[in-house]
Amino acid sequence: MDLLEQVKLTGRISKTADIICVNNSLLITATGESVIRFWDLERDDNYVLFLDDQMGFEAEETINCISYCPAKAILAAGTSRGKVAMWSKVPDGRKSLRSEGKECWKLNTPTELEGNITQITLISNIFSPGSFASDSPVLAIHEENVYTVEPGRVQIRTLQGTVKQLLPFSVSEGNPCMLDICRTFLVVATDAAHFKLFDLSRREAKAHSNCKNLSELVPGLGSIVSIRCNANGSKVSILANRADGHLDSKMYFYDVDLDTVSYFDFWNGQADQQDSQPTMDTNPTETTKLLDRIPISHFWDQSEPRLLVCEAMLAIPNSAHSSPKHNQLVEVSHGKEDILVMSFFSTQEHGLLLQESFPRPVAFQSLLGIEVPHYYFTRKPGEDEDKSERAEEDTPHIPNMVAKKPLRDFIGLEDCEKATRDALLNFSFYLTVGDMDEAFKSIKLIKSETVWENMARMCVKTRRLDVAKVCLGKMGHARGAKALREAEQEPEVEARVAMLAIQLGMLEDAEQLYKSCKRYDLLNKLYQAWGQWEKAMETAENHDRVHLRATYYHYAKHLEATGDRNASLTYFEKSDTHRFEIPRMLLDNPQNLETYINNKKDKILWKWWAQYLESQSDLDTALKYYELAQDYLSLVRVHCFLRNIQKAAEIANETGNLAASYHLARQYESQGDLKQAVHFYTRAQAYNNAIRLCKENNLDDQLMNLALLSTPEDMMDAARYYEEKAEQMDRAVMLYHKSGHLSKALELAFATEQFGALQLIAEDLDEKSDPALLARCSDFFIQHNQFEKAVELLLAAKKYYDALQLCLEQNLIITEDMAEKMTVSKNSKELSEEARRELLERIADCCMRQGNYHLATKKYTQAGNKLKAMRSLLKSGDTEKIVFFAGVSRQKEIYIMAANYLQSLDWQQDPNIVNNIIMFYTKGRALDLLAGFYDSCAQVEIDEYQNYEKAMGAMMEAYKCLSKAKMRSPEEQERRISDMQNKITLVKRFIQARRTYSADKQEAIRQCEQLLEEPDLESAVRFGDVYGFLVEHYAQQGDFQKAYRCLEEMRSKIPSVNLSYYVSQSTVEAVYRALSIPLTHQTTEHVRHNSIEDGEEVEEEADIDYDG
Repeated sequence: MDLLEQVKLTGRISKTADIICVNNSLLITATGESVIRFWDLERDDNYVLFLDDQMGFEAEETINCISYCPAKAILAAGTSRGKVAMWSKVPDGRKSLRSEGKECWKLNTPTELEGNITQITLISNIFSPGSFASDSPVLAIHEENVYTVEPGRVQIRTLQGTVKQLLPFSVSEGNPCMLDICRTFLVVATDAAHFKLFDLSRREAKAHSNCKNLSELVPGLGSIVSIRCNANGSKVSILANRADGHLDSKMYFYDVDLDTVSYFDFWNGQADQQDSQPTMDTNPTETTKLLDRIPISHFWDQSEPRLLVCEAMLAIPNSAHSSPKHNQLVEVSHGKEDILVMSFFSTQEHGLLLQESFPRPVAFQSLLGIEVPHYYFTRKPGEDEDKSERAEEDTPHIPNMVAKKPLRDFIGLEDCEKATRDALLNFSFYLTVGDMDEAFKSIKLIKSETVWENMARMCVKTRRLDVAKVCLGKMGHARGAKALREAEQEPEVEARVAMLAIQLGMLEDAEQLYKSCKRYDLLNKLYQAWGQWEKAMETAENHDRVHLRATYYHYAKHLEATGDRNASLTYFEKSDTHRFEIPRMLLDNPQNLETYINNKKDKILWKWWAQYLESQSDLDTALKYYELAQDYLSLVRVHCFLRNIQKAAEIANETGNLAASYHLARQYESQGDLKQAVHFYTRAQAYNNAIRLCKENNLDDQLMNLALLSTPEDMMDAARYYEEKAEQMDRAVMLYHKSGHLSKALELAFATEQFGALQLIAEDLDEKSDPALLARCSDFFIQHNQFEKAVELLLAAKKYYDALQLCLEQNLIITEDMAEKMTVSKNSKELSEEARRELLERIADCCMRQGNYHLATKKYTQAGNKLKAMRSLLKSGDTEKIVFFAGVSRQKEIYIMAANYLQSLDWQQDPNIVNNIIMFYTKGRALDLLAGFYDSCAQVEIDEYQNYEKAMGAMMEAYKCLSKAKMRSPEEQERRISDMQNKITLVKRFIQARRTYSADKQEAIRQCEQLLEEPDLESAVRFGDVYGFLVEHYAQQGDFQKAYRCLEEMRSKIPSVNLSYYVSQSTVEAVYRALSIPLTHQTTEHVRHNSIEDGEEVEEEADIDYDG
């Protein structure tokens, strides 16, 4: 490109020149002056055009911009005072257009506008069909009608201003102040918060709904700020002020069909709770974005009645909506975007559903509306159009101040046909609802990969992997389908979804999914594949330490691939792979490698370097590094190669290295030095090779020692060797024994009569050995009077009866361990159940003979013979176990046996024994025996403690038992009942006499004298107790003669009477002293002695309750 000419233009410095070129030769410029300058390049001529004051232009008015229309030859200019000056070119027919000057331009009457005109464009295909003057603050256009407002009505005019129809509003309804048209429906709002919907689809506008008062529907509201209706006239959305004049954070929805009002509050994300009201069916993260906001604009789609878009700004903390709690929320959420654009689907069935939300791009000024597939915005001044927008040539031109943004599900499909657009819209709706099946059906016939990719991306959000498989197939994404199929083995749904996200390039989503399911191993792999090495290592260090070394290793490989070898050294060392990776990496620089190895002082690296030097035939240096690495095998190997056998032997002997010794042994064997070969094979623990040499060279003495050190297989081999030679059979027996072949060892021991070895072998026999062999050994021990060992072998051979018989014959004590070995389990197939029980009883009988009653009881119980078990236990005298066994046996006979045993004890001093006796007789249903026990208790109370009250209680219990008993002899039962009744009667009479004494002494004495006349009194009441009562009475009354007579009668009826047992010592002495009868020394001592005993007995009296 060549510069032809350069010209300096005059004008204001602050103004930008507007230059146009006409016919490639005429330059027209406006530089902020009151003139337009022309420069004719062909004629090298210039001239100017002025603004004419007579046309209404002002003196200080300047020209800011110009535009030329070649089709009509009109030049237009915009001025600083809002006027449009237009010059028409009037050429002379005799001259060309190029040769004419300023005389050919005619200034026309200007058009007056408001403001400062900064840009002007002449468009030849736009014309004005009409114009008219109007004072309406708002207007709307539908087809060829213009809708304006004036007090009390809405005017429907033609494009030329003719009024076609009036839509009146009453005074109470207010004056129309807002209009909105969507498709064929008009909504009108008044300054009195009323609104009304009209249908414009007919020749004349018809009311689509009655006029509604928003203040009545929603109390507490002020005026309407903005109103919109949807494409089918079923919904009206409203923004309003509150009564205090502040913007309301709620957006209200009027449902025309249901005649209801619902709302959604952008401040707290809540909707009203009525069934017909909108709901926010979205996740918590999306809902959080909506909090603390106020809606400022809203629009319905022009063709889709379900789709609504709105702008919501972040509320400032000091606004009227704020509260302390919300102020904190705003402070916490200071990172939120100021303006958020949100699209919703609104239906009666699902309510209000958030479809998409995004921050308004910084280049855009405000939302203009929505028409699928685009949102429309006004652009901020100075912001250029996107290249993508300028590249669209087939679509109508969008002015520079208007921008558009495709809906999320229409990215890449902005130019699709209507069928595809409707299918995508339904797809978007069902995705928002969460119905993936219907969403899939809506687009199953679409072949666009972009649609299926969007569907697959939504599957990441909805976690529908089944649908994702179909989408990947439609996309032809074979790699992704394979990866998703392989990910099915992961147990977490999030991990499988994350793999889908990775295949679709949604790496941030995959990252969050792995974090949510705590699959840090997969997150680590993602970071590595993503190139986020810092995050990968941080994740491995904090959460995935099992893969920490692998992460370091992969990062080292990455650094090596990028040429950063120094850094890779560090991470190879951290991954503990430096011992083989660094030599590989530095092999092309041996000097650096040697320096690194010498600095690390690592044995493995020294060994590697020694092997490298050996491969380079530098054996002396290699020996040095082998020694540093303590690789004794390599040292011995190299010395053997150098024929330094003696040095190699010294190293092997000093270090004891097995591999080195083995290598040296092979060298000696190859040289024929068998002694050294056997020695070093032994040091290498290669006993089989040493044994081989001994067998081949008849070294029998060394063979035995080596075989005992070696494996059982080698022992067997050596044993067969000795057996075949038939010279040292004792060694063969020992080796068979040590190798675990006991049967072979026993056979050989019996055959060669090695009885000492036989005893050693028998100690290792057990139940797993051959029964015939065990029996043979047991016979051997019986012959040699080793009966206990014979019993053990018989038990191991499961010859239980023989073992038991041997115990009986030789009086061997059966231990619990022996008894358990004789006991066969119930499910065993060795013996029948009857034989098993018989064996157990025989074991128990033997234990009984030996006095081992507890073991006998156990075996009787295992045999199921509880009666014999109880008899054995009774012989043991273990009261606690007897009571326990009786309680768990639950047999009548055992209860009775236990109770009988307990009666043989000193039950008078232990109430627990008494209670157990009563319980066992009761459970054994032995009521006659229980009655006898109660009778015994009564006699003890009378004889020992003279407690007739307790005795009578025991007798009453005995009477109850006898009454309930079912004895074999009814006559015997009747006799015992009669006797018991007689005893009870006598005891009651004596008790009554003693109780009457305090009230009527004479009556009590009379009753006692009558009792003494009863012929069988002694069976129930003791004579001594009655006489003692009378003696005490007479002594207290001072009638010592009668008292003495009662004492004498007592002696006559009870010759061996112990007076002090019935009468106190002081009373006896008083009687004898009053009658001057000497008290014999024998009587005095006897009295004193019995008095002491009585006191002790009283103190030890047991407190036993017989009343049940």
